[in-house]
Amino acid sequence: MSSRALSFGAMAQAYERFRPGYPPELFDLVMTYAGQPVATALEIGAGTGKATRLFAARGIAVTATEPDPAMLAELVKHVPANVTAVRASFEDLRPGTVYGLVYAAAALHWTSPEGRWPRVAALLEPGGVFASCGGPFRLADPAVDAAVLAARAPFLDSDDIPSPDGTPPGHDMQWPGTELQRSPLFTDARQHVIGRRLTMSARDYVGHLSTISAYLQLPAPAREQAYASIQRVLPPAVEVAADITVHLARRRPKS
Repeated sequence: MSSRALSFGAMAQAYERFRPGYPPELFDLVMTYAGQPVATALEIGAGTGKATRLFAARGIAVTATEPDPAMLAELVKHVPANVTAVRASFEDLRPGTVYGLVYAAAALHWTSPEGRWPRVAALLEPGGVFASCGGPFRLADPAVDAAVLAARAPFLDSDDIPSPDGTPPGHDMQWPGTELQRSPLFTDARQHVIGRRLTMSARDYVGHLSTISAYLQLPAPAREQAYASIQRVLPPAVEVAADITVHLARRRPKS
């Protein structure tokens, strides 16, 4: 696991405060795809439990796995009793219990590609559902976005996470759907986009930036200078395009 993947723990409380939760439409989309009730789920890289709460609040018994102890400690403050919190990376998990749903919310790209899909398949019931969701967090006003990019440029070229398999941004199917389509272990790979627009204060927008791994990797003085530089060019409130791209696939029944 990369150092960027393990950089969030120091900002666990900020992550909880500034990262948005997930809308009911995400749950509805996954359940419609499943086509039947789902009783149990395993979550990969649960963070502070933003997605955990969405699924657990609707009756699913969620096993939420997270390698960072600070993130996991924040999670247990906010999740209901039907959540089992486990400190473990995805790579640490061993086959045994299987689930009706395995999912990752803005976390799958931090997992190791080696053996990723056999590992997921081993955790799923035959016919069980895999779901991954995430997406960029972009300023909706092009002029404000350009000003922020210019303010950030002396400190950071980009805060993007490139596609793990090199799929270009304009491709009809994005990662991980591309890998799911190629995997013999899965079938019926689909991609959906849930449109989302958020309005937040300039201060909260900078707070959100403080939870992004690219900024967390900067030396502390440069990081604080970058935040201050960005804050100066922001209007009092900003609109953010935060669409959620969802990938779904089904584990092939064993032959």
